[in-house]
Amino acid sequence: MLDAESATMESNGNAFPPEPPAEAAGWSLDQAPPQPPADVAPEGSDSSQDYPGQEQQMNSSELGSVEKAVEQFQLANASLFQEEHPPPPPPPPPPPPAEEADQAVEYASEAQPGAYVQDGSQDGTEAPQLEDGMELEEPSREGTQESSVPAEPTIPSEFERLFKICEDSPEDFNAWVALLQYVEQENLLLPARKSFDVFFLRYPYCYGYWKKYADLEKKNGNIQVAEEVYRRGLQAIPLSVDLWLHYLTFIKENSDPDDPETEGRIRASYEHAVLAAGTDFRSDRLWESYITWETEQQKLAHVTTIYDRILGIPTQLYSQHFQRFKDHVQGNHPKYFLSEEEFVHLRLELSKSSLSGMVGEDEEANIPQEELPPGTEDLADPAKRVTEIENMRHKVIEVRQEVFNHNEHEVSKRWAFEEGIKRPYFHVKALEKTQLNNWKEYLDFEVENGTPERVVVLFERCLIACALYEEFWIKYAKYLEGFSTDGARHVYKKACTIHLPKKPSIHLLWAAFEEQQGNVEEARRILKSLEETIPSLAMVRLRRVSLERRRGNLEEAEALLKEAMELANNTTESSFYAVKLARHMVKVQRSLAKAKKVLLDAIEKDQTSSRLYLNLLELEFAGDVTQNETEILACFDRALMSPLPLETRIVFSQRKVEFLEDFGSDINVLVAAYEEQQRLQKESDSLKRKAENGYDSSQEPDAKRQRLDDPSAVAANAMTDMQANNSAYNYNWYQQQYGGWGQNSWGQYNQYGQYNQYYPPPPT
Repeated sequence: MLDAESATMESNGNAFPPEPPAEAAGWSLDQAPPQPPADVAPEGSDSSQDYPGQEQQMNSSELGSVEKAVEQFQLANASLFQEEHPPPPPPPPPPPPAEEADQAVEYASEAQPGAYVQDGSQDGTEAPQLEDGMELEEPSREGTQESSVPAEPTIPSEFERLFKICEDSPEDFNAWVALLQYVEQENLLLPARKSFDVFFLRYPYCYGYWKKYADLEKKNGNIQVAEEVYRRGLQAIPLSVDLWLHYLTFIKENSDPDDPETEGRIRASYEHAVLAAGTDFRSDRLWESYITWETEQQKLAHVTTIYDRILGIPTQLYSQHFQRFKDHVQGNHPKYFLSEEEFVHLRLELSKSSLSGMVGEDEEANIPQEELPPGTEDLADPAKRVTEIENMRHKVIEVRQEVFNHNEHEVSKRWAFEEGIKRPYFHVKALEKTQLNNWKEYLDFEVENGTPERVVVLFERCLIACALYEEFWIKYAKYLEGFSTDGARHVYKKACTIHLPKKPSIHLLWAAFEEQQGNVEEARRILKSLEETIPSLAMVRLRRVSLERRRGNLEEAEALLKEAMELANNTTESSFYAVKLARHMVKVQRSLAKAKKVLLDAIEKDQTSSRLYLNLLELEFAGDVTQNETEILACFDRALMSPLPLETRIVFSQRKVEFLEDFGSDINVLVAAYEEQQRLQKESDSLKRKAENGYDSSQEPDAKRQRLDDPSAVAANAMTDMQANNSAYNYNWYQQQYGGWGQNSWGQYNQYGQYNQYYPPPPT
């Protein structure tokens, strides 16, 4: 059995501290608490009737509380692991190496967190983890003994090879399948334990492999260890109906029938099962198994109590349950399928009803009431006895008919969504888009129309089939954030540590959530861990920087950006962080000189980054442009003399002319800038024409190529153009050349739009 103080339990019990409800607290070894007949009321109904003589257990405010629903969901599951029994003796083989032991502890604390993310699946499905609140009885130490494990032979090289493949490529599910199949076929116990434990760190929702693991331990005579494996699996996927059924079968097969506590222990196990997975739409087989077992124990009153519960839960076989309930009522005497208190109450009610029917409304009831026998004894008159039995049966069915009608209506609203779920179990293969849309629509419907309990259960079911889709984890966490901080935290933790370790978006949301709750250190840890998992991810480093800035740790923020520049994989990445660092220095630290130095140093390393030049210009423009004219022109010249692409240099040339037109103090500098711009533009046009005509200068005769490339000819043409433009120098040339910038030229250079905030294109 699991020890309540063991490492396996470290992550359980922290999620929701409230005391267990009376139902859970009252369970004993010998008997699970019978469900009060008040549960017969239609689920979510405002006008549901209490069963005669019983009080309604949950008021409307409790039904409307999501936090309460999540707490109950947790209490319904995790208590499976809270018994205070001594731990089982350790198996004889030596423990695995320290590294493997660390992995096992990590698995216990992370791969099996508490109870919010539960997902049900039946056909080889898996579900999330269990929660805290109830206790599942352990088999007596006399009845279950763990046989000693024989010494394992030398680990085969084939195992080492297969395990190495899985270590190198943990996302390769087929590699894991091959490894687990090998250790199972070869019956290698210690390698199998190592393989299964590491496998479940990444894929805890694989219900079938929990069953294989338990069967392997059972095959080697380790009954107690096999039961612990089942419990670990049920903690990971408490909504798995199949795994619960296998576990219940295991408990029955390995319990001593002569032990007076066996019946109570099995009943408690069934209670845990239906509380954890009984609200799943496809949980019918679990309820039927419970009913069959109680019938075999000849506890017909318990059977009625179970029917009272299932008749109010929307399930796939809801109609079949009601028909079987009627058969159960018609085939048995009421004093056997009703509790004594309910039987006496119903007998008295029918007697009063019969007496009132014998007198008129205005007549005085002077007919003496028949004296009823005590308890559940039969009436003396055989005819009256038969009439009473039939009336009781009719009344019992009539009360449940109302519940069934309400439940049938609820099922009809969900039937189309359930029909759209083609794969309710976990698999690494991608889901079809239609199924993803069906889950989204189903969740939206349940959030709007369902009770908190049903919303939580549906999210848990969804996250079995959609465990690899972060949008559903995010949707669930956001839903819980407004009601249960611990619940939302658990969802984030499970998603990020088990199922989506390399999905940055949900990690960033988790870190933001923790920061909102004031857990700054936890937010730092989350971001740092993510960056170690996915190095060189800019969004993560920038989120770390912004976190430190918000906390006032400006030096740490600066250090993080400098570290990112040093660790950059290429000059482009380094330039990106240089721009961020410069903006941090000038906007946050108010140090223009330090920011300028950062950009100049970055330009020395990466002379082809237009963004560096633009941000340097932005710094210079931040001051008085009339005083900084020399520095601004130096920035323009630095860009024009750089190895930037021709088109980019044309843009800088155009901006330089525009700046000089607006703020320049020397006409000669303006004319020279215009001439340079014209030269660059002609060069660009020439290259475009040659490209359009398929021109290749390497195929021309040398003489012709020499004439075209003659500098004197080029200079003469340029002089002619300049003379023509200067002859009409009345600023009309500016309008002709740059009149269309806002519509045409700058449309190609949207990446430089940041600079536009200082110098918008001239109007047309």
